[in-house]
Amino acid sequence: MNLWRSEEFPEGLPVGGSWSAAPEHQLVTFPYDGSPVARAPVGDPALARRAVEHAAALRRTAGALPTRTRRAVLAGVADALESVAAGMEELLVLETGKPRVDCRTEVVRAVATWRAAADEVAHIHGETVPLDGLPSGDGMTGFWTRRPIGVVVGIAGFNYPMMLATHKIAPALAAGCPVIVKPAPATPLATLWLVALVREQLVARGAPAGAVQLVTGDVEVGRTLTTHEAVAAVSFTGSAAVGHRIAKDAAPRKVVLELGSNAALVVAADADLDAAADAVVRGGYYASGQACIAVQRVVAEQPVADELERRIAARLASVPVGDPRVESTRVAALIDEAATERVLEWLARARAAGARLVAGGERVGRCLTPALLAEVPDGQPAWDEEVFGPVVCLRSVPDLDAAFAAVNASRYGLHAAVFTHRLDVAFRALEELEVGGVVINEVPGYRCDIAPYGGVKDSGIGREGPRFAIEELTVTRMAVIKP
Repeated sequence: MNLWRSEEFPEGLPVGGSWSAAPEHQLVTFPYDGSPVARAPVGDPALARRAVEHAAALRRTAGALPTRTRRAVLAGVADALESVAAGMEELLVLETGKPRVDCRTEVVRAVATWRAAADEVAHIHGETVPLDGLPSGDGMTGFWTRRPIGVVVGIAGFNYPMMLATHKIAPALAAGCPVIVKPAPATPLATLWLVALVREQLVARGAPAGAVQLVTGDVEVGRTLTTHEAVAAVSFTGSAAVGHRIAKDAAPRKVVLELGSNAALVVAADADLDAAADAVVRGGYYASGQACIAVQRVVAEQPVADELERRIAARLASVPVGDPRVESTRVAALIDEAATERVLEWLARARAAGARLVAGGERVGRCLTPALLAEVPDGQPAWDEEVFGPVVCLRSVPDLDAAFAAVNASRYGLHAAVFTHRLDVAFRALEELEVGGVVINEVPGYRCDIAPYGGVKDSGIGREGPRFAIEELTVTRMAVIKP
């Protein structure tokens, strides 16, 4: 546990105003070689209920924290996280198995998100309403404000655990909501450390530590949190299947769902092919492909499809695969053996259905070499579903009509990219592509953490990004005054 910081880390879980004993512990292992990282506390439904009850008791206290206090806490967390950035990066490498470069990016983005949330605290406001638009409002004054929604539950995925937790905790605190975060069972350590830093900042500024709590555990722990009657909102990042179940179980509570995608990158006939090929390699295999907006589907106009395939394949041979602790590594092991076997199965199914394996797709120890599949037919999970591994599928289409139709045929719609020199094509993409974000001449994985982020269709509902998440976690309160 001294990996997290020099002094002894508190035992148990941050539930209530202090740290509570956990009924169980589980070993967190390094995905690259299976070696032990640490023993992590594991909660149960009883602890989850205690956390919700404690948060509910603090609801008014958290909502009444002055703007200056909330802003100071959020900025303080950014400073504290920045001061332990090297240790946090190391811990993320070990528990997620992501390449070091991606873990470093995660820490940098998380720090920036905490600072952005601090900036947004002072921008939570309402406006006046002209009630005299009807005769019944003559002489009356109306205005609305935004009020905290109440207890928030945030559930994060394993791939960017600390940053995903940041996008749930920071806006909740900014909005004045007590929040309980549940990290993925495989990756609880960095989020535990983050929550410890947040609680220190709360206490240092006279706010209750229990405004932020963390409970680990299985599906029953998650169900206890998301269905408790005292919970007002659930923010979840993960698979579509689990998100749909949470939305049903949590009703009528507010849900914000980020459910992944099979992001597409369209290459128009006029595109810079070297730039497009670089983008496919850079955007398709970062974080070992375990990113919901990693390039998965490349849709190229027929005149340039063959040349694009050659340029991508030529680049794949130079992508470093191996130990994520090594600075140059770009693709490492997936989170566990089950994920690796699933990706291999999807590759085999695609080939059996007629797809060509252009490059990669081989096991090297626990790692998979970056794979490029060509002409994967509809109906194959490698094309239709979210691979969440180092796999990119390339399809040739006759024209842009067919390209945009292929993008929109997916049940997902998070981000898409288009490479083109033509302004009319760019604006057509902005108008026609059914996704939450359209990126022109850059990877679909580009995300600015202060921008609205979220999808349509099965990619979810609601938006993240501090300003937009604060809106999701507040409700309007209308004031009508008759003198």
